[in-house]
Amino acid sequence: QVQVAESGGGLGHPGGSLRLSCAASGSIDDTKTMAWYRQVPGKQRDLVAQMTRGGNTVYSDSVKGRFTISRDNAKNSVDLLMNTLKPEDTGVYYCYCIIRLRGEWVDRQYWGQGTQVTVSS
Repeated sequence: QVQVAESGGGLGHPGGSLRLSCAASGSIDDTKTMAWYRQVPGKQRDLVAQMTRGGNTVYSDSVKGRFTISRDNAKNSVDLLMNTLKPEDTGVYYCYCIIRLRGEWVDRQYWGQGTQVTVSS
């Protein structure tokens, strides 16, 4: 099976920076899209940033120019560098991966357990 583990997060200050990291492990043949989502209480989980294996990226309008997603294909890992933090960046951040397992012919979706980011002065 596959495990998706996030690290980083915590308390950040307005204008400051935080880095989130995520690594997928297990019987992985290929990791396709890797992404970060954010969820706040009472709302749906929304895309923050995603990157394909080939390096194509998508960012939500609210984080463009402030957040940078990067990945290491060899390590099946993805980072999110969050700069110029704002209070509205607060939420639980989830790592999302589309993975092809060894010996299978379909892609599967996996989520991490989430990491809290709080931006406050």
